[in-house]
Amino acid sequence: MKKKITRRAFCSMLLALPFSARAQAGKMFRLGFLDGGTAAGMAVLVKVFLEELSKLGWIEGKNFTIEYRFGERKGRMPELAADLVRLKVDLIVVSGTGPATAAKNATTTIPIVMVAVGDAVAEGLVASLARPGGNVTGFTSLAPGLNTKRLEILKDAVPKLLRVGLLRLGVGAIAEDLQLKELRPAASHLKLKLEEIETQVDAKGLESAFQTAKQKQVQAIMTTATRAFFSERKRIVELATKYRLPAIYTSKAAVDEGGLMSYGEDYTDLYRRAAVYVDKILKGTKPADLPVQQPMRFEFIISLKAAKQIGLKLSPAFLSRANQVIQ
Repeated sequence: MKKKITRRAFCSMLLALPFSARAQAGKMFRLGFLDGGTAAGMAVLVKVFLEELSKLGWIEGKNFTIEYRFGERKGRMPELAADLVRLKVDLIVVSGTGPATAAKNATTTIPIVMVAVGDAVAEGLVASLARPGGNVTGFTSLAPGLNTKRLEILKDAVPKLLRVGLLRLGVGAIAEDLQLKELRPAASHLKLKLEEIETQVDAKGLESAFQTAKQKQVQAIMTTATRAFFSERKRIVELATKYRLPAIYTSKAAVDEGGLMSYGEDYTDLYRRAAVYVDKILKGTKPADLPVQQPMRFEFIISLKAAKQIGLKLSPAFLSRANQVIQ
């Protein structure tokens, strides 16, 4: 009798544990994290991702580990994706279109959760948003359309704006090509001259790009929505201030670094939601059964301090449009 009670008590204890602990008792999962930027630049979003996983019962070092791979320079994604596949990770989290494409090309069996990818259907990553099929799911961004909105905001912010400098990575960047298809006609419609400035995303390359921007007499600046520019946001913000150029960024993280303003998806929300998808997949849900989702939260942030530093006066009507105005 005593033995039966002990067994019942043990079963009750097991049922009280989170599903993942019960279903995968004793298993240490290995995740891959593939990103085109830098570890330092992505740290703020990685922290959000890990915090959300922790809330779901996943503690790094206890029931999962992560193999981080950061591209930092062009051309490394296929090699890094192949490396994660060789390690036989249980799941790969990818950030951006380049890493997502590299991971999809490297494996058809390991689940892939993508974050902040542009047009996942047009880029051939999934069959459709509702029914992704295969081993890839996750969260898209709306980069092409949002870039158009950023141009409109710049025009409203900068009096008599005629010429905008656009920092871009160059030929071969899939996500950029899709963005430019919308940016170029949008600039023309707004009667703006779009000066495309190809650059390397390092200290020398960015400094040279801003020098070129001044030579071309641009009155404001922006970047394409890529992980590389996100990772180097602090340096770009410093250069925009140095050259006294009004700039709009893709994420609030740039305003937190001293940037003038940002408009875009709430990236922290996307990474929290990605953690939920990782949790579901590790518990047994197939990626093909999880629809690809789009951003739900958008932010327009303005820094008055940054505006003052470059001598830009913003009207009360313009400021009233922001979700947040930082003094």
